[in-house]
Amino acid sequence: MLNLRLPLSFCFLVSAALAQDPWKISAGRIDPSNYYGVTVANGMIGIVSSPEPFKVKDVVLAGAYDLYGRGRVSNFLRSFNLLNMNMDIDNRRVSAKDISNMTQELDMHHANFTTTFDYLDRATISYTYYSLRHLPFTVLMDITITAKKDINIVASSVMEAADALKEVQNYFNEIDRPHALISLLTSSAKSPTGKLLMCASNTFIFPESKGQEPRVTHEMWDNNMHLIKFSKQIKSGQSYRFSIVGTSITSAHNDDPLNEAERLTIFAKLEGRDRLVSAHEKAWDELWKSDILVEGDPQSQQDIHSMLYHLYSFTRAGMAQSLSPMGISGLGYNGHVFWDADLWMFPALLVLHPELAKSLIDYRYDRLEAARQNAFSHGYKGAMYPWESAATGVEETPVWALSGPFEHHITACVGLAAWNYYCVTQDKSWLREKGWPILSATADFWASRVERNGSGKFDIDDVVAADEWAENIDNDAFTNASAKAVLRAATDAAKILGIAPSADWNFVADNIPILKMENGVTREYDSYKGGGIKQADVNLLAYPLKEIIDPAQIRKDLEYYETRVPNEGTPAMTQGIFALLYSRLGEGEKAYRFFHDAYLPNLDPPFRVIAETKGGTNPYFATGAGGCLQSVLMGFGGLDITPKGLIQIRSKLPSNWKSLNLIGIGTEKKNYSVK
Repeated sequence: MLNLRLPLSFCFLVSAALAQDPWKISAGRIDPSNYYGVTVANGMIGIVSSPEPFKVKDVVLAGAYDLYGRGRVSNFLRSFNLLNMNMDIDNRRVSAKDISNMTQELDMHHANFTTTFDYLDRATISYTYYSLRHLPFTVLMDITITAKKDINIVASSVMEAADALKEVQNYFNEIDRPHALISLLTSSAKSPTGKLLMCASNTFIFPESKGQEPRVTHEMWDNNMHLIKFSKQIKSGQSYRFSIVGTSITSAHNDDPLNEAERLTIFAKLEGRDRLVSAHEKAWDELWKSDILVEGDPQSQQDIHSMLYHLYSFTRAGMAQSLSPMGISGLGYNGHVFWDADLWMFPALLVLHPELAKSLIDYRYDRLEAARQNAFSHGYKGAMYPWESAATGVEETPVWALSGPFEHHITACVGLAAWNYYCVTQDKSWLREKGWPILSATADFWASRVERNGSGKFDIDDVVAADEWAENIDNDAFTNASAKAVLRAATDAAKILGIAPSADWNFVADNIPILKMENGVTREYDSYKGGGIKQADVNLLAYPLKEIIDPAQIRKDLEYYETRVPNEGTPAMTQGIFALLYSRLGEGEKAYRFFHDAYLPNLDPPFRVIAETKGGTNPYFATGAGGCLQSVLMGFGGLDITPKGLIQIRSKLPSNWKSLNLIGIGTEKKNYSVK
């Protein structure tokens, strides 16, 4: 049964968190044995922090997949680690055992991560890294050393190949130009099957002009690691700052990734550190023109900014890539795309930044033909989207997981995302070119998928429910209702475009059943007897669907199913939906408890990163962030997506929130307030 009382450990986590700052999350006590890294990303490259000085845990590149590891399916690839460093001070390697006063801080407003520490009694060192927002394949790290005594440093930029890469080739090249000497540290490697060529390159940016810069030398250690380094004497009381800039790219992104990696690194080097940081910060300033502002609850404000920051970090406009449940924070779920993208993350992005959301739906449009082939293979018409999708749009679910062949509601989620994109943007050209092909194909799928067993009995049998503990059941509530919604949306889209819709679509929609139990509660599926549920299913019929609009029925279903979610092992989104619906029903305090229960027990130290489940250890769970943000935007904030555009409906804030302001919403960048 659901217990809304939080464990003492999580209460301590909340009270002990440094920081009520709305933009910065700081960690002053870093325990390497209980450390979950936070990600700096630009929608293409994700850099995951480490507790070790001068190290990063992972560099993950979106869109780079190959067959290796578990499940005989495509997996995300780690890139070369192109930001690791070594630093020697007075002939001694800087290591964790010799440092003190270490702090780490994520600046969410300008998307950078800073580590500061003292090294013995000799120096204070600070380094900050960026995944540059305006340059999708380029990263930057600034390093500042302030000497407490006269010291000599040797700083090394280390290029290291990830374990899965093979046939590594290492290069060093110096390009002499009138105003700059460019020392390029470059590597290439093949992905595990040889499908992709992955390349990376970096160089130093020094403050001195040419001729005054430190001399850079190259060292080859082994096939998987090489480095460039320089030495510098620093007087007591003086500071010295330099930077490392680098690029990572694959043949999935460019036909000539080796040369392009070096070209982009040279471009960034000659732009210079100040111009790079300025352009990066301006790009993030633009993103934050769409924001959520809470008055009266500083910790919730910071947590909401963290959720927004991560969704913004994991996406970018114009690249036709979608989102994995873990974004680009690591290799979780193999980097695959599920309903998490279309139902849980897409709506929040859609109302805040339609141009970011467009990348997610363009990803589905580009893989429409693969979905048509999938439907054909299963004996259906139209398009059947795979439960797990990667580079090509074929089914990527491991064979042992029955969700692959049976969790069909994903096809409805894709169709509804396309419809919602039109509803928010009112872009009829897009609807005709991309939205209509998706909607008509997904509607055709459902018209062929139902089993026509008589009037009012067009069953959808043998599915995995949205509640994934329910496998191979009949007439799942969300599956049936989402199919009805897509069939009706396709009919509406046809009318908007002046196209004659299939008469069968509405006929089928009208005959798909939504079942009830004897007590009047909506039945999750035909053989459901009241057991525990993993995820919201029935409650999704009120939102994001509008199959149930009667407040009395919404409340009845909420009160029944909220008691059937176990305390552990379930994902964050369910409580987010409970929060959203209770806010719309006018119960702000109950909504607030569910809002917190959706994510507070899932936070991992030291940066309050969200794991998938309570006590989980696989952050960052972007799906959960998307669900929680919807509870704020569409629940407390009252935003509602309609065929005529965004409107605001009545909702209720918790008593400790003095106001909620939604800034820069939709294509017109309107502001909405609730008090």
